[in-house]
Amino acid sequence: MNGLFQGAWKIGTLMGIPIRVHFTWFVVFGLITWSLSTFYFPKAAPDLPAVSYWIKGVLAALLLFGSVAFHELAHSFVAKKYKISIESITLFIFGGVAQMKGEPPHPKAEFRIAIAGPLSSFFLALVFFSLSANTGGSVKALFSYLAQINLILGIFNLIPGFPMDGGRVLRSIIWEKKKNFFYATQKASSIGQKIALFFIFFGIFTLFTRMPGGLWLMLIGWFLYSAAQASYQQSTLQESLSGIKVKDIMTKDMVTISPSITIDEAVNNYFLRYGYGGFPVVSDGKYLGMITLKEIKDIPKNAFEDTRVKEVYLQHKKQWEISTEDEVIKALEKMIREDTGRLVVKEGDIIQGLITRNGIAKYVQIRGR
Repeated sequence: MNGLFQGAWKIGTLMGIPIRVHFTWFVVFGLITWSLSTFYFPKAAPDLPAVSYWIKGVLAALLLFGSVAFHELAHSFVAKKYKISIESITLFIFGGVAQMKGEPPHPKAEFRIAIAGPLSSFFLALVFFSLSANTGGSVKALFSYLAQINLILGIFNLIPGFPMDGGRVLRSIIWEKKKNFFYATQKASSIGQKIALFFIFFGIFTLFTRMPGGLWLMLIGWFLYSAAQASYQQSTLQESLSGIKVKDIMTKDMVTISPSITIDEAVNNYFLRYGYGGFPVVSDGKYLGMITLKEIKDIPKNAFEDTRVKEVYLQHKKQWEISTEDEVIKALEKMIREDTGRLVVKEGDIIQGLITRNGIAKYVQIRGR
């Protein structure tokens, strides 16, 4: 999902977790504010000034997304109990997501992390129902709306469609029964895709019968199908790479580039000759960093002969290193996180080789035959 959240901005930190808002959130925020201010509040509490409805509409929308953030924080709080760090919580068009670094250590942890979200929504529903029972007028309408929406949020998330909370609960049950995390993930993802397709087709049906919400159901179905499909593919990849060490598939005979040569020489003698997307930059046996096609593309062609590799190469970062004994799946996750196509394999201060995304893909392809 990382690609989906590229257009998100950090708005604060809670429990040490960055809270981010995706640009699609503003679209939904505007629609919810408008619908509540124009239809819901005027009907629930007539004869109030228009500005009062708009104030309550904005407040209700903010509290709604606050409820979504609370839901995700509940997941995060339990995840941290199991030493799973949270990269961020992002609010977007379909609600929110807590991006966790790693998977739960066992089925019980998966169950507790997953169920924490819906339980938190039911808790908020109870709080808001209690507040609505002890107030009146437009304030009662505000709390009543929040109570109903949190109840719906809790129930909806319990639908057993992975990667929704209910789907993760289902995965924990299958995982506990079959003692196989990959099988459980693939089974839950498969069920999730079927449920997503039901949403899509039911959405199409409601459009033809002029029932409200058809387009929204189709969008939710599409999002869930894409997420479930990605989870299935990721699990299949993880299973195929399970137990495989970096040293097993790394490139040991590296082709390196000197920092003193020109970009013209680098292009003609290395990039065109070998067809690789990047090369380690080495001087007197010392690894300095990496030069890739991305850096080459930023240089005007008429400057190739006057620009040297040492002027444009990327200086080495610790994040671009991996150990020979690390598993390949860890290397792949690191490449995705650092947005790089290759990692330097080191043992102590000695460079052992290079591992690339293309190399991993070829290994998986050959092994899958």
